Amino acid sequence: MKYEASTPEEYISQIPEDRQPVVEKIRAIIKENLPEGFEEGITYNMLGYYVPHSIYPDGYHCDPKQPLPFMNVASQKNSVNLYHSGIYANPEIHDWFVNEYPKHSKRKLDMGKSCVRFKKMDDIPYELIAELCTKITVEDWINTYETNVKKK
Repeated sequence: MKYEASTPEEYISQIPEDRQPVVEKIRAIIKENLPEGFEEGITYNMLGYYVPHSIYPDGYHCDPKQPLPFMNVASQKNSVNLYHSGIYANPEIHDWFVNEYPKHSKRKLDMGKSCVRFKKMDDIPYELIAELCTKITVEDWINTYETNVKKK
């Protein structure tokens, strides 16, 4: 689903009512656990967490006007999705997350390259999301991005 919002609050107010508490809880966990320097806003029509231009002036290589993306949360048709660039770009983070997931959820991990899909709102591993948020600092993400992702 695509939502047109300019603030996180506006985004959450537009998603289905039964998902609002789930997305609000994920948002609170991210804000509480992300290392200092990341900012919150709306990016790509989702809740976004990114490295602002004030820290990384080059921005995102695909569109330098955009800040460097790191995490997103979206309410899609059949799921709430968590997008985490570190899972995609850092094999150690990926492997850690895949190995930890079964310890926190009775459901099978439904994951793409950077996307974790939660189809059952009653079995979201909030503690695991909190720990994932702490794994990469702004400096770590910039270094990973410049080494592994950015097209030089």
